[in-house]
Amino acid sequence: MSDGARRARSRRILTFAARRLVQLWWFELALPKLGLAGIAERTRERRIRRLAEDFRTLAVELGGLMIKVGQFLSSRLDVLPPEITSELEGLQDEVPPVPFPAIRELAEAELGARLGQVFDRFDEVPVAAASLGQVHRARLLDGDADETGLRDVVVKVQRPGIDEIVAVDLAALRRVAGWLRRVRIVSDRVDTPALVEEFAQTSLEEIDYLHEAASAERFAESFADDPRVYAPAVVWERTTRRVLTLEDVTAIKINDTDALRAAGIAPADVARVFAEIMFDQVFTHGFVHADPHPGNIFVTPLPPATGRGGEEPGDRAGPLWRLTFVDFGMMAEVPTELRSGLRALVIAVAARDGKAMIEAAREIGVLMPTAATGELERALAELFERFGGMGFAQLKDVDPQEFREFGTEFGDVMRSLPFQLPERLLLLIRSMALTSGMCSGLDPEFNVWDAVEPYAGRLLDEERGDLARDLAAEAMKSAGLIWRMPQRVDALITKADQGRLSFDTSRLERRLDRLEGVARRVVSAVLFAALLIGGAVLVGPNPVLGTTLMIASALPLLHALFAGVLGRRGRR
Repeated sequence: MSDGARRARSRRILTFAARRLVQLWWFELALPKLGLAGIAERTRERRIRRLAEDFRTLAVELGGLMIKVGQFLSSRLDVLPPEITSELEGLQDEVPPVPFPAIRELAEAELGARLGQVFDRFDEVPVAAASLGQVHRARLLDGDADETGLRDVVVKVQRPGIDEIVAVDLAALRRVAGWLRRVRIVSDRVDTPALVEEFAQTSLEEIDYLHEAASAERFAESFADDPRVYAPAVVWERTTRRVLTLEDVTAIKINDTDALRAAGIAPADVARVFAEIMFDQVFTHGFVHADPHPGNIFVTPLPPATGRGGEEPGDRAGPLWRLTFVDFGMMAEVPTELRSGLRALVIAVAARDGKAMIEAAREIGVLMPTAATGELERALAELFERFGGMGFAQLKDVDPQEFREFGTEFGDVMRSLPFQLPERLLLLIRSMALTSGMCSGLDPEFNVWDAVEPYAGRLLDEERGDLARDLAAEAMKSAGLIWRMPQRVDALITKADQGRLSFDTSRLERRLDRLEGVARRVVSAVLFAALLIGGAVLVGPNPVLGTTLMIASALPLLHALFAGVLGRRGRR
């Protein structure tokens, strides 16, 4: 990438951002000060939608990291209005493939040998092409196949020059974040520099294929004992930072319902198992696939002897199957403290307990501790009363006008609160949003409550078990203390009888001295005020007495101010 191309790319991003910031300043800050807030209100929805459309066009034309920016922003429901997130959520990471000679050159440079020397076959036509890399099918040589136990593989190759593009885009985004930090209506809502750094970390990890390979192995280890889940094996001998070679696990796409039915697999069963596995990732393993779109999950039919897979217990009709995950470039870590808050949130949702949901949201960090949540609690109670327990299919039967009115009211309540999403929640929320959409597409009758409640029951049992263990531990400590109490009391009485019992009262005496000194200074301060005020009142009718009292007030003032200092010096 030439210097001119880098400058042109950066200039285009910065120019787009600068124009939109000027527009934001004019309509949201300048016009209201001129008494023309009505114009800003009337045009806001149209302007926001136009902004989203223009950014989508820019992202598609520039490609590279800008498509990822659009996908990233589409998940920031806490920061951006729905007009933007809905426009960007369909932004696809599909771009024209890189010509094969450029791919061959990069792969051979990374692997240190010609492709014909390290692969028995390497397809020139890519299976998929994305903004950061593209995937080709290949076959290992006999020696590598015997060593790894694999034959057919897929090779993910980074797009040539993507490192430079990412660096240019991140530099431009950091400058834009600095501008936004100076706009109060933005800075009050989100820390834009922190948001950009979060995005930068995710992007840099995604173009590091060694990181992705390690994540794939960690994911596989998490589900090693679960026959319902599989992840491709990594061919480390053919993997570098910019080339990733994995077992070819291509099977039925999870959203291909016709192919699933043809294989004897019920899409509704797939939806149920998929939801369970995603919950397991969040609450059990703390390591979540953050990009579970249809291209990254396959349903793999298995012979009966392989394992239970997605089959119902006791049901031996039809083939067994498992869910196979690929593409581990975007993974969400769930720390222990966040997992605890999420567990509390799931239990509260299952119990339809709005107050407990709010407390869990505070624990997670979604709500600021100082937030007044009375209106939110009322809105949640109404939400559960009117729509609680309904599946997506049932929600379609609700009067659209009623749904819109409640949605508007609920949205207004949410926007009135200091509501935020901690950085660590971003990828997790993206993952859960994709999961919900996937399950609803597989099974129109899918009810998220049905998926949550059994899991919440297990979590509640675990919480009770933890509580019982904690109580047992405290009981043991108390029992030990009580057991030792008679011996300690007996030893104390023996010392008293022998005249060896003594008390160290020096600290108590020092504290009493300090309290006495403070009391004296308070009396002096009161006396000073009384003399000063009395003198000020009498200085008119009796100037001599009034002036004398005011002068005399200086003595208790000096004592109140300096007695503590002099006392400390004297004790030294």
